[in-house]
Amino acid sequence: MRARSTIFTLFVEYIYPERRARVRDLITMMEVLGFSEAAVRAALSRSAKRGWVVPERRGRIAYYALSDRVYWQVRQVRRRLYEARTSWDGRFLLVLPEGPKERGERERFRREMALLGYGSLQSGVYLGAGVDLAATQELLAFYGLSATLFRAEHLGPKEEVLRAFPLKEASAHYQTLFSNVLPVLEDPLLAFRTLTRLVHEMRKLLFLDPLLPPELLPPSFPGPFARERFLALRETLYRQAEPFLKKLSLPLSALSPQAG
Repeated sequence: MRARSTIFTLFVEYIYPERRARVRDLITMMEVLGFSEAAVRAALSRSAKRGWVVPERRGRIAYYALSDRVYWQVRQVRRRLYEARTSWDGRFLLVLPEGPKERGERERFRREMALLGYGSLQSGVYLGAGVDLAATQELLAFYGLSATLFRAEHLGPKEEVLRAFPLKEASAHYQTLFSNVLPVLEDPLLAFRTLTRLVHEMRKLLFLDPLLPPELLPPSFPGPFARERFLALRETLYRQAEPFLKKLSLPLSALSPQAG
């Protein structure tokens, strides 16, 4: 776990729906996770220089607030991790964007499309099932891209569609996800560390697992079972970490892990 990526996880799990957090709370949580205060401040400073967070001060209290762009990313992660899946109408969404042309930006766009649940059918052609059209249009707008979009049915075997998604890689990650998670942790700090690392790994898995509708998944794919176990463990770990979380100036959502 790297410092900047871990801070993003803290905003996803403990700060949302608020978009700002006290610097002291972020440092306290990060120190429990094994990061020094100097490393946390350096990560926040670098994030501010990139425009990902904005430093604020209210009286003597220092805060960092997420930029609009990063707050949007947090919302998408929360939506995909915790919102119930809607029924699928059997049609796919095809997106053919015009760009990006620069290699680094093209790779960032590809990763964010994967975050929304898209796979690459072929170069420059993105395929999604049960994806959020509004979020797709917002992402295209962020990059200033025009695109041709289609809703279509697939007439061949589902294996042709599944090749667009890295399900084998996702399956391998799911196999080890819970290997070091104990069901009962008496130490609130250990529960907090376990919960944070579990959420961190689950949110990274969103780049690999498109959360396809059940009728598309291969029978052996462990994603749905892993998701159910993750949500159950999350509730348990929150209760066990509560004595620590209550000492922080966090929104009430940090003490009541509701979906969405």
